[in-house]
Amino acid sequence: MADNNMFQGEMDPELAALLGVEPQPQAVEETPDYTHLFSDEDSEEAQDDEGGNAEPDLISAGFPEITKRLEETPHNAFDDPNYYKTALSGEGDIAQRVHGLMQKYLNAKDPKDKGVFRQQLIPAFWEFLSGVAKKAPGKLSDPKKYLLRFGMLHPTFLNSEIRTLFSRIIVENTLDQPVYYLDEWLKAVGTGMIKNSSTDEVKVSAKGSKSTQLMPLLEKAQGKLDGSRVMLKTKDQERTAMEASLLERISHIAEHSPVSGLPDVQSCYNEGQKRIFIEVQDMMKTLIKIDREQDLYIKDFQQAEEDVRSLQAKIEEDGGAVEVDVGAVATEFDTVRQEAKMTVGRQGNHFPILTSDYFHCMPDDVATRENVISLLAWIESIDVEAFCRVYKNRLNRIVPYVTLLPTYGDVGMCWEPFDRHNRATSRGRIAVPMYPRSLKIAVLYAVGDLRWQVAKEKASFYWMEEGITGNYYQWFTKMKMKGDLKESFIEDYILWMTKESEGTQKLDKELRGAFWRHMPFAQSVKDKLKTRNFVYQELCQRDANRAMSDGY
Repeated sequence: MADNNMFQGEMDPELAALLGVEPQPQAVEETPDYTHLFSDEDSEEAQDDEGGNAEPDLISAGFPEITKRLEETPHNAFDDPNYYKTALSGEGDIAQRVHGLMQKYLNAKDPKDKGVFRQQLIPAFWEFLSGVAKKAPGKLSDPKKYLLRFGMLHPTFLNSEIRTLFSRIIVENTLDQPVYYLDEWLKAVGTGMIKNSSTDEVKVSAKGSKSTQLMPLLEKAQGKLDGSRVMLKTKDQERTAMEASLLERISHIAEHSPVSGLPDVQSCYNEGQKRIFIEVQDMMKTLIKIDREQDLYIKDFQQAEEDVRSLQAKIEEDGGAVEVDVGAVATEFDTVRQEAKMTVGRQGNHFPILTSDYFHCMPDDVATRENVISLLAWIESIDVEAFCRVYKNRLNRIVPYVTLLPTYGDVGMCWEPFDRHNRATSRGRIAVPMYPRSLKIAVLYAVGDLRWQVAKEKASFYWMEEGITGNYYQWFTKMKMKGDLKESFIEDYILWMTKESEGTQKLDKELRGAFWRHMPFAQSVKDKLKTRNFVYQELCQRDANRAMSDGY
């Protein structure tokens, strides 16, 4: 086995020289025993039992205001002289391979040799990281946590300024938003808070095949239960609003002034009050209709609840509660690796380790949780329905899960628009690279991809004819455009959000009209645009015409 000095508290002298840091003098003490350094054991990482509920909050009206993006005082986790040793500890032979390749890569003088070692290091590091990922559901040591979260193998691979920046990134999630660093995401999947991505099958530990067969049925029943719960809340809110409006109108009916000369006699109903009688009759009919619908939704909810209880009972009878296996984390990590490749692209930088050589982001362009939430809020302030889905004529705001991937990619992407078993309330899933050239563009790519996939799934077989996908496909075909259809849509969506929203006309007239109709700007944006140019005045007038004809 190769020399292991680098895994101990002191840095390997050759590596220290390459990094330009002074090696620390070795203390005179008994040499620790590192015989288990590359074994599969890791005593520092005990399992915990944290869990939770990731059900979307359909009542929330927007994102929280970000008042603090970085900590005032940096933490000292990156000052630990044993950081590198701890990061590689307990991962077996693959950690030794990564260590050896890293030394060769850093020591290589010939650019061709350096390129060869770089290409060997990339798959080895991903294999090594997959072993670390399996420990994510437990309590990770700081080096392993930041290895997953930032791709930080050794803090001294970064200069002091960048290292300070990362030590000021807020560690804990206090914003209650579905935005996850990679270690948090894998932990949520491993502890059952979040299901595996829909394209992958979750491995389950069950004592018989019956439980495995019943799990898809349980997921579908749970989806129906969630959907009926949403519709019940919706109808209850609708009825409450209608009752309040009814009471307001009735109070107007009861307002009378004294008859002239007869102070003890109230005047007759005026014309406005008589019109209210007709409005009240219509409102009463609407309330009766709402009541009938709510009664049906209550029955649907009770039936779905009974189905869920029955299936859960059968699964428990067959062998106890089914729990997500460690294999679920391994499967999800494979998905994450595919997402990472897609965010980087074929011609991008696929090097998976955070180093000063490749990190060129300004603080606001690092995809921290706070920066991404701020950008999502900005997107929603312009494209008000960006995170909304229609279910039974009800527009529900459902923010997608956002996974922050430690890659040098430049584009975000949508992995799935919603759960196939719960189209009503399930969150979509998007991934955002942490170190892009422009974080705004990367997040817009992800949201544009989400926009396209949600609309396409909603239109189903008619996606080339209906909605924004149908309009875009027909325009794309008519204009004899070349290239990938979805990619073209996303690029136009970015222009829509960054240029058209500011009054700079970049889109074709027909396409602008389709976007205006199917992906409307916020009213405040519309009001600003209609004072800028006749083109936007005309679009606003079309809105008014559609509203008057009840066809909007």
